[in-house]
Amino acid sequence: MSNASIWHGVIPAITTPFAADGQVDHDFLATHARTLIDSGCKGIVPLGSLGEAATLSFDEKLAIIRTLVKALDGRAPVIPGIAALSTDEAVRLAREAKALGASGLMVLPPYVYSTDWREMGAHLRAVIAATDLPCMLYNNPIAYKTDFSPEQIAELASEFPNVQAVKESSGDVRRFAALRALLGSRLELLVGMDDAIVEGVAMGARGWIAGLVNAYPKESVKLFELARDGGADAAAELYAWFLPLLRLDTVPKFVQLIKLVQEKVGLGSERVRAPRLAMHGAEREAALRVIDHAIAHAPAL
Repeated sequence: MSNASIWHGVIPAITTPFAADGQVDHDFLATHARTLIDSGCKGIVPLGSLGEAATLSFDEKLAIIRTLVKALDGRAPVIPGIAALSTDEAVRLAREAKALGASGLMVLPPYVYSTDWREMGAHLRAVIAATDLPCMLYNNPIAYKTDFSPEQIAELASEFPNVQAVKESSGDVRRFAALRALLGSRLELLVGMDDAIVEGVAMGARGWIAGLVNAYPKESVKLFELARDGGADAAAELYAWFLPLLRLDTVPKFVQLIKLVQEKVGLGSERVRAPRLAMHGAEREAALRVIDHAIAHAPAL
């Protein structure tokens, strides 16, 4: 598998399924990953924010990578998120991921601690340098309170040939133009917020690290292809149907909400790991109105 081939198309940020006893459900994880690839997705990103990685132990993370690499058996790349409380742990995870057969890495800032570029840059450099795997930087200042500017990303790209892509989740579509102005085609650009996919593709993104794809894989792939091949007008009808669901990806309880959608469409369970709790009360009822309306008006593809 060519490294240059892994940063394009719809790449699910796969959810982590839990069994009734709270343990990771590896059987479903494997089945779900194959379903996503069978639907046209181009790879799998485990251990991200949507994957509840902050609640997983180091050994659980390794087991998830192992399951996915075995399940996909070379059909598509497994690109785990690399984040931890400490730089040392993140470096260990990166090295173990390579040993287990990961095709690339999604490099995040550390959990909890957000600081200046001197410290964040040192953290990223340590993780990127830990292996020769191709790396995608993940910029999500909304979630992680750390914003990697286009200039800082360009700095890393000039230093490390294996920095190949950026998952941009700042919510500012102008970042794509800024990155292109600084870097040309040096890095592949990927959209990281579901409700900015058509806009991001219009600005030059070649890939989508997607969330609602866990529940609607075929629709996600179709939306991406319409936006890529025909622009906003071609994607408009499908986007209008999908947007209320896609907006569930950009609120604090996005994990619970996306897993609830999965359960409603029969592609997973809404079980989450504490401190998260399943949706309830008026909040759940409001979410179900959105979900049920989408199910009732789902397009025929």
